[in-house]
Amino acid sequence: MAWEDTDEQPMKDLATLAKFLNLSLTNVHDDDILVYVKHLSVLHTDFKTWFEGVLTMEILQWIINPYGDTEESNVTLQEELIGISTNKELKVQFRKRYQQFWLQKDIPVPYPALWTIARNFLIAFPSSYLVERDLAWLPIFLRKKEIDCKSLNMKI
Repeated sequence: MAWEDTDEQPMKDLATLAKFLNLSLTNVHDDDILVYVKHLSVLHTDFKTWFEGVLTMEILQWIINPYGDTEESNVTLQEELIGISTNKELKVQFRKRYQQFWLQKDIPVPYPALWTIARNFLIAFPSSYLVERDLAWLPIFLRKKEIDCKSLNMKI
């Protein structure tokens, strides 16, 4: 939703704010909303820059399901995928989530090429998960802070 600094796009976005029924109950001025819209636009652009690697990452199907039909052009990866698909002990472990599957101690040594690629994939998502988790706590924290300040007759 990033746009160039024009007055036209934020005004178009104001029309979409009518979908938020609670906003009509508040006393918010259009100028304030424009400030919020511009701030969110900058934040959106920053997120796209910060998480560009995650957003553009190609998710290989065999990472999610090494037992599915996968076409791999790299011969080494093909051989290791065949090794995994014939390993009955690993197949039983795959019933759990794919993250747990790739983090088993039985994966890195016998399947080093697959492990190298899967490891990079697994490293990227916990990082974005932690950011998402922390941002999810922000409204709760702010509400608690607001309640604490009201009880002390203070402003945030």
